[in-house]
Amino acid sequence: MSMIQIILIGVITLLIVGMALAFTASQESARRKKLYGKIQGHGAAASPKNEKGVKDKRRDDLAKKLKESKAEEASGKKKTTLSMMLMQAGLSISVKQYWLFSVLLMVVLVGAAKLMGQPLHVLLALAVIGLLGIPRLVVKKMAARRQKKFLEEFPDALEACVRLLKAGMPVSEAISMIGREFTGPVGEEMGRIYDKQKIGVSLAEAALEATRSMPLTEMQMFATGLSIQAQTGSSLSEVLTNLSNVIRARFRLKRKIKALSSEAIASASIIAALPILVATGMYFVNYEYISVLFTEPFGNVLLACAVTWMSLGVFVMKIMINFKV
Repeated sequence: MSMIQIILIGVITLLIVGMALAFTASQESARRKKLYGKIQGHGAAASPKNEKGVKDKRRDDLAKKLKESKAEEASGKKKTTLSMMLMQAGLSISVKQYWLFSVLLMVVLVGAAKLMGQPLHVLLALAVIGLLGIPRLVVKKMAARRQKKFLEEFPDALEACVRLLKAGMPVSEAISMIGREFTGPVGEEMGRIYDKQKIGVSLAEAALEATRSMPLTEMQMFATGLSIQAQTGSSLSEVLTNLSNVIRARFRLKRKIKALSSEAIASASIIAALPILVATGMYFVNYEYISVLFTEPFGNVLLACAVTWMSLGVFVMKIMINFKV
């Protein structure tokens, strides 16, 4: 393959990555605006006149604190390190071990492709995928699975914390009890909050630091509620109860959306897998017919274009069936 073809493939790859990053940034901005609107009370039910002033003040305080935390998160977004990603995934390995595994995977993939007699551009692509693609994708998937498990158990933990608070237990002891009684991500995060509180960090700051390892809106609202309670002495049990109800309502809505979009997801999966299955079958049935894509320079260009457009199509279908709640 000539240098021009390699440069063309690189430019196409960078274009796809740039489009994905731009779309992700726009989606995050829209989600933040929607969240601020909900917190500030747009569309909320009217409260009694004698409680309206108090609730409006609490809502304004909550919105202000959440905006401050979002601004801090946005300012420190560029400083997000690989160690933070490993912490979000619940991995105890160091950054050096992560890069060691990545290099080992790259060597295995490139060595296997070399033994199969693959050309240079395939070796370069496998090297990039093995070093920067697959390990980072695995870490992100593990972090997403950990966050999902956290959200499944978080409402129960909040309700248990509310019962402990109503029984007269201090907030720090209630969090310590949650950390001991719950297993998985909820117990780990609550245990970290309590441990930091024991060494002198305030409870609100410890909860805010926990949002770095568990970057979820629900966790940020939990930290904001603790901060407001520490400054104004508001009812924390009421805040936690409302937060628990919101999380459960979001889960019901997500399950409903998943059921309604299951047919579209199945169709998109079949359409995306069909070219790969056909090409694989043709490879074993009539290799001479499809070998042109791998042996001829113009066939390599056609193959690169096909992979690029298929990737764009899969990306667009994923956007169309990916509903944010």
